[in-house]
Amino acid sequence: MYYLIPYNTMSLRKEKAARLKLSVLDNTLKLVGKKPFDDLHVDEICAKTKISKVTLFKYFPQKEDILLYYFRIWCLRRAVELKEKPKEGVNAIYFLFDKLAEDSETNPGIIHSLFAYLADLKRAPRPFPVKVEEKKLLFPKVVDIQDVEIQSIYQMLEKFVLEAIFKKEISKTSTTQDLTALLNTIFYGSTVTAYINQISPLKYFFRKNVELALRGQ
Repeated sequence: MYYLIPYNTMSLRKEKAARLKLSVLDNTLKLVGKKPFDDLHVDEICAKTKISKVTLFKYFPQKEDILLYYFRIWCLRRAVELKEKPKEGVNAIYFLFDKLAEDSETNPGIIHSLFAYLADLKRAPRPFPVKVEEKKLLFPKVVDIQDVEIQSIYQMLEKFVLEAIFKKEISKTSTTQDLTALLNTIFYGSTVTAYINQISPLKYFFRKNVELALRGQ
């Protein structure tokens, strides 16, 4: 069931800020393409979005914050998709990896740069905030979008693993935490391995790794 959420439920100031952040993200994706995010200059993003550096840094204090914002929106999209077409257990695990494969092929510049940034020891591990107004602009037809929780990859995988154990799709010879950690490692590591060894198609490679992990856990 869908309905349009009227934009007059949010203030003009908050709506403007939300639109600007989403525009920065959209233009960044267009500019990056398949090249590394590091090669993209702030001036290019500002010119494409038609904003000043001062305005950009007001919402994204560091250029790399755009990567973290992309990842948070990525997780939100998965939550919405699972809300609309529910999946559980092993099917949900495969779903998550399939989406990663799709975006790794569509936006390799962002995905590889994001994972490299997440591995940076100088970076404090923190999620980038997504406000209610941004959720409403992205998904105006989704009922109660403001209540959709954005979970981390680890949190989603842990939930799916517990469901798979409950449904007896996998036997619990390893702890839930260990199996979740293994799948989390595969999520990030498979992308890097596929790139280094030029493995394709990614969807098949990711699914094979997940299958091996679930079979041997």
